[in-house]
Amino acid sequence: MRFQRRNLPWLVALGALMSIVLLSGAATGAAAAALLGLYAAAFFLSSVRLDVQPAQILDRSRASLAANRMSPEGREAVERARRRGSLYGGGVTLVDVGLIATQSGSDGIAMRRTRAASGDDDGIRPYITLQVQPQEADRAARVRFEMIDQGGEPRYVHEMRAYLREGEVSVLADHHLPLAKGEMQSGDWDLRVYVDGALVGIHAFAVSPSTRDRFAYLEAREAEAGKRLRTPEDESLPVSLEDLLRSQRNSADGRSPK
Repeated sequence: MRFQRRNLPWLVALGALMSIVLLSGAATGAAAAALLGLYAAAFFLSSVRLDVQPAQILDRSRASLAANRMSPEGREAVERARRRGSLYGGGVTLVDVGLIATQSGSDGIAMRRTRAASGDDDGIRPYITLQVQPQEADRAARVRFEMIDQGGEPRYVHEMRAYLREGEVSVLADHHLPLAKGEMQSGDWDLRVYVDGALVGIHAFAVSPSTRDRFAYLEAREAEAGKRLRTPEDESLPVSLEDLLRSQRNSADGRSPK
């Protein structure tokens, strides 16, 4: 707010007139209170100017609408980026983020949105949806995708140019991350998204082994557990009920089993 000095002369004149009326005693108590209230309102509205411009009000309303259109994944990703210190506010808002997984089958290639990829998938491809304000529209932006594995190692880094138009703009990476057998570390991964070098979102997802790898791992564990349970004495145990009873009778008679 700023004080407007150009309105000060007529405010002083109005105040002088009101003082004459009040001091003359012609106005009742209620009328005097009303006059004082009106003068205070006129003084405030005439002497103080709000610094909020119409364009700023419009931008704030657009930002509020963009926030209301955020998907749960987009809201979570933006909040995680803010906790990392991201203060991106260039008129471009991340409203959605995710992964598209592709899987080949007898019916062809199937595509689905997912937060849990596995070795059964051929690959995964990141995408985002941006809400672009008019002042940031009609230009090319630099979008960068990074996938970080459970151990903190970057497994996928892809940078591309995207043309921004006013409103919602979806950007799908034109390269995918192949999920080859045995090459990916299973666990919780992060997808980090940058626009013009600024971090705008961090999306969490999971990567797991293929069904075949999981069964092979379980079979190997069971085989190893079976080996540990077997002892040398196992070879001397009776193999039938008759052998077991004969062994007990010989022990009772004090004879060693034959």
